[in-house]
Amino acid sequence: MGNTNESAGRESMGGEGITTVFIEDIEPGLSASVERTLDAAAVRAFAELCGDFNPVHLDPGFAAGTRFGKPIVHGLLTASLISTVVGTRLPGKGSIYVSQDLRFKAPVYVGETVRAEAVVREVHHARRRVVLDTRCMVGERVVITGEAVMLAPSRDA
Repeated sequence: MGNTNESAGRESMGGEGITTVFIEDIEPGLSASVERTLDAAAVRAFAELCGDFNPVHLDPGFAAGTRFGKPIVHGLLTASLISTVVGTRLPGKGSIYVSQDLRFKAPVYVGETVRAEAVVREVHHARRRVVLDTRCMVGERVVITGEAVMLAPSRDA
């Protein structure tokens, strides 16, 4: 599988490694990923932003009495790393989400490092659409799987 770092069609856009992979250069198997540690500060900031203050995410005492035994990261905070991959790496700058399917497989505990990955499955050049298999991992443990459909930028547009 190719990585966007090896793609001849990659255009660096500055910022925090934002790139553009144009539809003309996208092919099945092309992949990209990002990795982030989701610590208590990130979970608190996400709760403040979205308003989800469920104590299973924020209160160690409460979380200790649940099936998880300790605080877990919001599922959508973890899934947001997929947005980081497709919005900054593949296709990257100028791409637009059309859809995202998510299946939550396992919890992410506060303080764990998550790797979000996207791999191109299909390319529809005429419509500038890209279908990507997406997943989030903690080590070898799959925590989220899904499918993203993106509108990719064109070199000709």
